Amino acid sequence: MTKKHHKPDWVPENAGKEFTTSVMDGVEGGHDGIPGQASVAVPRPHTPRRRRLTVDEYVAGVLAGDRNVLGQAITLVESNAHSHFEMGQNVLRQLLPHTGKSIRVGITGVPGAGKSTFIEALGLHLCEQGHKVAVLAVDPSSTVTRGSILGDKTRMELLSRDLRAFIRPSPSSGTLGGVTRKSRETILVCEAAGFDVILVETVGVGQSETTVRSMVDFFLLLMIAGAGDELQGIKKGIMELADALLVNKADGDNKIKANAARADYNRALHYLAPATEGWYTKAYTCSALTGEGIDAIWKVISEFRQQVTESGAFDKRRQRQTLDWVYSMVEEHLRASFFNHAGVGGIRAEVEDGVLKGHLPPTVAAQKLIRKFEGH
Repeated sequence: MTKKHHKPDWVPENAGKEFTTSVMDGVEGGHDGIPGQASVAVPRPHTPRRRRLTVDEYVAGVLAGDRNVLGQAITLVESNAHSHFEMGQNVLRQLLPHTGKSIRVGITGVPGAGKSTFIEALGLHLCEQGHKVAVLAVDPSSTVTRGSILGDKTRMELLSRDLRAFIRPSPSSGTLGGVTRKSRETILVCEAAGFDVILVETVGVGQSETTVRSMVDFFLLLMIAGAGDELQGIKKGIMELADALLVNKADGDNKIKANAARADYNRALHYLAPATEGWYTKAYTCSALTGEGIDAIWKVISEFRQQVTESGAFDKRRQRQTLDWVYSMVEEHLRASFFNHAGVGGIRAEVEDGVLKGHLPPTVAAQKLIRKFEGH
């Protein structure tokens, strides 16, 4: 076949031989370049859509411990789609009688404390003891792109392969601390599926710990030694939320520093009010790398559960948390309704401008916005 050579389009029309580049016509035929073969459109294989489960199928699958159905059920209750909300709530309503039997443990820590490594070590230890462990690793979502890292399954590779464990990274949708209604409802679904230990890892940004404290029974604060002034490394307010402080990475040459840090924390804890009525918060050491101290901290958590259950504080906290959950959702709804209100949006810029220029007192501005919202 004769090939035709011609100059590229970017070469000037009256150009001489100084432009040596030329273009040759391509072959005629199919995509594989064989001449004389006509191009034939290859039909795309039909991918069957997954059949949507009914409410009863979701409930039966979760109660049977079917991991595929469990994942689908969590996706359903996490969905922001309005069409999924009612079905998700119907599923939860039927699962509720089967929830509440687990111990819920919140885990947070300073950056570099090795939270994921510790959670994997603790999770594997509990699985070997016959427990079923669910890890809800709350991922930070970008407030710009709404994307999240979702990397906990790769950071907990051994635990993710254990069939007695279930790891669910949940995007936080940009909410402070990452924990929202979705995480609370995911806890209930996992409990109904038979998981008796729920570990909730926070993103560790400061104020998020208050939200996590409001949904767990036991709150564990992970620390490290040798990072400067230990008592300046964490806010006093977060220490007051913890039921135990755990100095991780107590191995090798760092073991002496870790024991010294534990002693410092125990002295500081004497001056803080206990996070749970009738329980005294103490500091401990462990090494997630070697496993030393992992069994000891689980014994502390088990002792805590027994002690506060006998005193009645366990059930009292659960009841208070459930009511707080109800009113936090009411507040969230009212806040969204206020800022999405057309009337409020119409005067908001004017009111803000008046406040910033000193023409309008903040209290009067608030009353003006509220009256507009209430239709006065």
